[in-house]
Amino acid sequence: MDRGTFPQAVALLLAVCSLGPTSLAETVYCDLQPVDPQVTYITSQVSEGCVAQSPNATLEVHILFLEFLKEVSVLELTLQTSKQNGTLPREVLLILSTNKTIFLKLQAPGIPLHLAYNPNLVIFQEPTEVNTTQLPPFATKGELLNWADTKGPITSAAELNNPQSILLRLDQAPRSPSSCSLEPHKDMGHTLEWSPNAQASVRGCRLEGVAGHKEAHILRVLPGPEAWPRTVTVKVELSCASRDPDAAVLILQGPPYVSWLIDANHNMQIWTTGEYSFKIFPEKNIRGFHLPNTTQGLLGEARRLNASVVASFVELPLASVVSLRAPSCGSGLQPSPTPVQTTPPKEGCNQELLLSLIQPKCSDDVMTLVLNKDLISTLRCTITSLTFWDSSCQAEDRDDRFVLRSGYSSCGMIVTENVISNEVIVNLLSSSSPQQKKVQCINMDSLSFQLGLYLSPHFLQASNTIELGQQGFVQVSVSPSIPELTIQLDSCQLNLGPDMEIVELIQSQAAKSSCVSLLSPSPGGDMRFSFLLRGYMVPMPTTGILSCTVALRLSTWSLDVQRTVSTRLNIVSPGLHGCADKGLVLPAVLGITFGAFLIGALLTAALWYIYLHTRHPGKREPVVAVAAPASSESSSTNHSIGSTQSTPCSTSSMA
Repeated sequence: MDRGTFPQAVALLLAVCSLGPTSLAETVYCDLQPVDPQVTYITSQVSEGCVAQSPNATLEVHILFLEFLKEVSVLELTLQTSKQNGTLPREVLLILSTNKTIFLKLQAPGIPLHLAYNPNLVIFQEPTEVNTTQLPPFATKGELLNWADTKGPITSAAELNNPQSILLRLDQAPRSPSSCSLEPHKDMGHTLEWSPNAQASVRGCRLEGVAGHKEAHILRVLPGPEAWPRTVTVKVELSCASRDPDAAVLILQGPPYVSWLIDANHNMQIWTTGEYSFKIFPEKNIRGFHLPNTTQGLLGEARRLNASVVASFVELPLASVVSLRAPSCGSGLQPSPTPVQTTPPKEGCNQELLLSLIQPKCSDDVMTLVLNKDLISTLRCTITSLTFWDSSCQAEDRDDRFVLRSGYSSCGMIVTENVISNEVIVNLLSSSSPQQKKVQCINMDSLSFQLGLYLSPHFLQASNTIELGQQGFVQVSVSPSIPELTIQLDSCQLNLGPDMEIVELIQSQAAKSSCVSLLSPSPGGDMRFSFLLRGYMVPMPTTGILSCTVALRLSTWSLDVQRTVSTRLNIVSPGLHGCADKGLVLPAVLGITFGAFLIGALLTAALWYIYLHTRHPGKREPVVAVAAPASSESSSTNHSIGSTQSTPCSTSSMA
């Protein structure tokens, strides 16, 4: 080779080398097919949603639009709030709108929660202590949003497709707008995270022309609607026989604002974009590499790293946590069964969910249970018989439901002073042993409810009178005490008449304002609270009705029984406090005042009448004023003044 051609050859060689692995990867042949590894994830991306802040509101409203594929699904819903420094968390109204039946497992520790939902579609797996109300039917999302807006400021709303679990955080989002307007493809950020029911689609393939058993796991996180720094936690669980770090490589590709926190149970080669750190050393960030953002480009990276198998390749929306579990490591590709299963395997009867459907309704001394046949069929259960403890009391088989009912005096009912108990026996085609569930009703006729107003925190003597601007102490009691009965003060209000707004004191077991304080129960368990009545009102009320709603729930029953108790109060102004202490109220005081005025006026008139008719006759002539006469006539003139006789002298003198 002569000297002229040598530089050209070197330049050509450098050009070929500069193509690099990425360029070669564009032509990598790899037929991606569904494989066995399982990938689950948690994300804050929703198909439609909004987040707002309402720092001054006493009630915050959250809405979840839930879309499910199956006729019956199980949903775990958790509500969290950060600890406040000595202040009670705000009252929360959570609205659930779902298109299918769900069994709900709800957790909301320490949160004054009120839940609005359709009881025909939402069934609680476990007894819950939150307040519930029936959601009215709405034809559109807009109608529901308008209804929710009348209850309070909407803090968040989200539409979720086929969720398995939801975490809703109630802390205020500082950068959020003041109103909530639904946006498509919304990132809910810290406010809401959820995981879908279905696992992510995982594919894999063999890389042609590469020897060995090294496998690659490729995770590609797609960009979200909002670009702000975030960390994706990647949990990897591999079942590798050896501890060889070259047995596997983890390739993580995402938007430039994403960093990675890796939690793996096996040593492996790491190849990521952005920065990454390990869970055992989270403060040590390692700079990653520039990786292609195409499927073929990432497959080429795996080949360049000497991987012979792509054990998993998955593309996900922007997630906060991704979990990868591979049942084998280094043994080659583990394909899914052929053909690929697109429907879940047929499962047996879900007996736990079936028993949660058994909820008694109690009224008019009759216990009734209704089981919908469609729900039973969806749970893949076949009921052969449904009875009370007395097997002669069998359920009626109607067109679309089973109905089991009995009076309190038959079918093996156990009647105590306050509770009626029985057991429901369910025989299933798929089980040789019957299923049993204890059911109970509360005998409301045996319970006594009292509400008393007191003017001191010692609760010594009840009063029916309160002064404007005065603090009142209220005690609500239910007797007799029943160990298996949970009693809660659901709501209280003061109605001051048609011309005044109703004063809400307690809502959803929480104080409605700073003027209301929930107090510790009495030694006997009576519920107590205090409130401060406003000192100035126009018009000034004279009477009011204080009413409280008590929620009762048995330990074996997830439904509340509510009873309202009320008392009538007299309201006096601050100036009449002394009269109030003596039992006089404003109408009586006004009546006495008017009566005293009327008596005084009549007495004055009578005295004046007596005065006019009992004077001395000599003093009944009117006094006549005349001009002064001459001095010679003064004596005769003086004599004529006041005289009852008309004399000429007096006449001439007067003339």
